[in-house]
Amino acid sequence: MSELDTPAVEAARAAGLDFTTTQHGRVNSLQEAAAARGIEPRDLIKTLVVRRGEGDYLLVLVPGDRKFSWPKLRALLGTSRLSMPDAAEAQRVTGYERGTITPFGTLAPLPVVADGNVAGRTISIGAGAHGAGMTVAADDVVAHFGAQVADISEAE
Repeated sequence: MSELDTPAVEAARAAGLDFTTTQHGRVNSLQEAAAARGIEPRDLIKTLVVRRGEGDYLLVLVPGDRKFSWPKLRALLGTSRLSMPDAAEAQRVTGYERGTITPFGTLAPLPVVADGNVAGRTISIGAGAHGAGMTVAADDVVAHFGAQVADISEAE
């Protein structure tokens, strides 16, 4: 397999994290992506961009078999208003197209909130390109970003 070279992979490498990359091309669902990476859907992490206010964004990491919970995130952050930016705005903020967003190698560092269900697991997180992932210890990702870990999801 050829070595994947994206800003995300470069950032993970620069951080000294232990990870491997997987490339499988475009898929039509999270389940297909998990199968292509040889993992369970719960180990494929969705990275979502959330807007707290004008110019104030954060990234949320949620296991693939769970659904992001707006009420839980609002309670955690102590705010009554959160929204998800459209695809163009998310790309302006992160540098990545929707479907390739990852906390690694964003245009500017963003706060990260990780669902508690990722703790202690080996996960596959986006590598900054369609059909590409990085397999890494979730605890290493949390530590690297100083992520807040909390219950922010619900069963699908």
